[in-house]
Amino acid sequence: MPWKIFLIIILIIVVGLLIYPHLKKEKKESRVCFKSHCFLVELALTPEEKSRGLMYRESLPKDRGMFFIYEREGEHSFWMKNVLIPLDIIWIDKDKKVVYMAENCRPCPELPCPSIKPDNHAKYVFEINAGLASEIGLSVGDQLEFEIN
Repeated sequence: MPWKIFLIIILIIVVGLLIYPHLKKEKKESRVCFKSHCFLVELALTPEEKSRGLMYRESLPKDRGMFFIYEREGEHSFWMKNVLIPLDIIWIDKDKKVVYMAENCRPCPELPCPSIKPDNHAKYVFEINAGLASEIGLSVGDQLEFEIN
């Protein structure tokens, strides 16, 4: 009988260890502003977060987005596979200036999906709902303001 209690305790500990990281995981968010328009953004910092991006999301509030931060500037390409909502994708250089924009990128329901590749190197990539870049008058050369929390 005591060995059954011991096994139950071990099982509870193992399940707890498996569940704990998911309970503690919190989204990393920050604020990103262009001109007078600010967005609350989810930060994509790890390779896994960058790979998943906004995949499988059925909606995105108008004042929200996803902000990808890379260690180095480069030609970071994106695609719309498994993304369910149209997006504006904005590439930003190390000086926080917009260097390239791909507006109204449509979801790609099946392979092959084309890559969306900027003409210039960028350190940051910002995704928002399609049409918002035009709505706020955003263009190449505009300055971005943000603080990473």
